[in-house]
Amino acid sequence: MTIKPMAMRDALLQRIWSAMAEDRQIFFTCADFGSPVLDKIRADFPDRFVNVGIAEQNLINVSAGLALEGYKVFAYAIAPFITMRCYEQVRVSLALLSEVRPMNVNLIGVGAGYSYVVSGPTHQCYEDITLMRALPNFQVLSAADHVTAAAFFDTCSNSMGPKYLRFDAQVLPVIYGDGAPDLAQGFHIHRRGGKIGLVATGYMLHTALQAAEVLAAEGIEVGVIDLFDLARFSADALQETLQSYAGIATLEEGFRGRGGMDSMLFEFIARRGLQTRMLNIGVDGVYRFELGTRTELHEEVGIGPQAVLTSIREFAASIAS
Repeated sequence: MTIKPMAMRDALLQRIWSAMAEDRQIFFTCADFGSPVLDKIRADFPDRFVNVGIAEQNLINVSAGLALEGYKVFAYAIAPFITMRCYEQVRVSLALLSEVRPMNVNLIGVGAGYSYVVSGPTHQCYEDITLMRALPNFQVLSAADHVTAAAFFDTCSNSMGPKYLRFDAQVLPVIYGDGAPDLAQGFHIHRRGGKIGLVATGYMLHTALQAAEVLAAEGIEVGVIDLFDLARFSADALQETLQSYAGIATLEEGFRGRGGMDSMLFEFIARRGLQTRMLNIGVDGVYRFELGTRTELHEEVGIGPQAVLTSIREFAASIAS
């Protein structure tokens, strides 16, 4: 059966709406950010829905207070605003406080990377992986399609602690048409083989899979791994997967070399003593104000399909030599 693509946020919100009828401990908060499914939550569960307005700092503190009263809280806003606008509150009221008090707060950030493509750098989000990974006690979840996004509900509902869900604002093609990946492992292997493994997260998994097809036609086999849990993946399983490759290329829709997924894997590979080379493919560390399609913007900053292919071809040649 073919699964029709839908927005990540709507896939998760639908799961939340369905569960709220049975689980009275679920509470939803938002910062004046809507969706058609959210209208159903507001209408059907008005006693467990709060819109704090355009006030993300208050959103975090209200959510933390509700969590301390035993609620499973889902807080919803645009990605750069629910992370950067209220970072001190996220640090103190969630990351720090969860060290001493049990709490379950799930931050839903919509608009990862360039997905608000026409809104410019104020609404685009290249820094969130770096910032949210820096906070102890936070789980960082990065979906590549709506199937995975919906499955995150189980993790959010069943486990304590603060979590950040990094969602794309656009409707992306379905990757997990046969069912969601194993969330407990934190990553999923899409392709095996070759001397190079591509480790991607979020939107960049689509680019990695496209690149793998093109390279395979050229006789260059590469593995592809979706790393969707950027904090609590199975370290032993990932080590076993990565150690078979002579080279690892990371692909992320965030700034390269500034503490994102690439930095995490550089540290992981060094700490685990893996004998593999690394190539980090990410956004050049500069803000840009040009408008265009997502593909055009990606090519300009070095993460578009053609830029990725060029980088991996050169990386493969250097390993073979």
